Parts: sequence; structure tokens; C-alpha cells
Amino acid sequence: MADTADTRTPAQIEADIRRRRAVLAETLDEIGVRVHPKTIVGDAKAKVVANVDHTLGRAYVRVNRVVSDVKVRFVDEEGAPRMERVVPAALLVVGVVGLLTVTARRRKG
Repeated sequence: MADTADTRTPAQIEADIRRRRAVLAETLDEIGVRVHPKTIVGDAKAKVVANVDHTLGRAYVRVNRVVSDVKVRFVDEEGAPRMERVVPAALLVVGVVGLLTVTARRRKG
């Protein structure tokens, strides 16, 4: 059977105890900071901000893709408008706005 007797001097034992107390105090301080309500709220806010940023980033990419797709339909490779597509789209927009205006006036009057 192995000898498990402690061969440290009382001074070494006391130094080891002080070192372990310091490490334990530091650990307890870290735990205190982690469970502090302000820390928990701050972490939650950071997660929300990160999720919003991620969602907005994805939305920006999608909108940019849609705008690019629409641009390809109404502008040729040289950047000139494709009148055969712009004119019918403009007439459609004018018609829808006119219809909405007439409908709104009928409801008021």
C-alpha cells in the first residue's frame, strides 16, 4: 500500500491554503458577476440585438436580391430603361393609384 503521508511543512500547508482561498474567492466573485441581475439582463439584451442584427441582415439580402431582379426586368445590360416594360408598369401603377383615389373619395362622400 502506498504511503499517503503529507510531507509538506506547516508553512507550505498554510501557503497552499491561502492560494486555494484566493482561487476560491476569485471563483465566487466570477459566479456573483454571472448571476447578478444586471449581467443576466445585459446578456439577454446582447442576444436580442444579435438576433435582430442577423434577421435584419437576412432581410437586407432578400430585399437587395428582389431589387436586383426587378432592375434586371426594367433595365437592359447597358443601364438604359426597357421602355416596353416600363410603360405598361407605369400605366398599371397610375391605374391602381387612380382606382384607390376614386374608392377613397366615394367612401368619404
